[in-house]
Amino acid sequence: MDIKGKPCVVIGGGRVAERKVLSLLNAGAKVCVVSPRLTDGIKKLVRERRVKVIKRAYKQGDIDSAFLAYSATDKREINREIFKEAKGKGILLNVVDVPDMCNFIVPSVVERGDLLIAISTSGKSPALAKRIRKRLGKEFGEEYAVFVKVMGCIRRGLLKKGMESHKNKKIFEKLVNSSLMDLIKQKNRKAIDTLLKKAVGKEFTLAKMKIKLGDR
Repeated sequence: MDIKGKPCVVIGGGRVAERKVLSLLNAGAKVCVVSPRLTDGIKKLVRERRVKVIKRAYKQGDIDSAFLAYSATDKREINREIFKEAKGKGILLNVVDVPDMCNFIVPSVVERGDLLIAISTSGKSPALAKRIRKRLGKEFGEEYAVFVKVMGCIRRGLLKKGMESHKNKKIFEKLVNSSLMDLIKQKNRKAIDTLLKKAVGKEFTLAKMKIKLGDR
């Protein structure tokens, strides 16, 4: 779903609401928060003018202009009111942890740069999805973000060269099955450059691709 530039409303100002706000901002949405109380994180976003805020409890009409809305409150009556309003106006709504009041669901996501791993239980068990996300988050470290970035740069370079697709495929398979990931995790710049030059070509170094690692 493309929500870039689209108005979205988050009702609630706690930690769960903050996570929803951040996910919407990352997707390029225009975000408004409705809540009498806000986390320090949301307050910071307001000061930075990244989100708008209506500092009071929800009232009918607050989601009128929304493309989609999140209800991140723990008050059943308010959730019912928001659900009724959203249903009547055809607005996409996700009431956090209440699948029966959602007309769209959001998978738990492990994000490492351009690598996205989505976990969904179709709203049946958010707690299980969260547990799996934490487990995968430990397994897939930040080295995966760098690895994907390296592969993207190499892909663009090879396409510019006009190499045949079957040759490119062999190169990428070789890199995926090489020690490149481990070397990135170790931040071993010299060994990475040696491997890339041998596998792809002398023009493919971290410096030439403008990819930074920690000093090593």
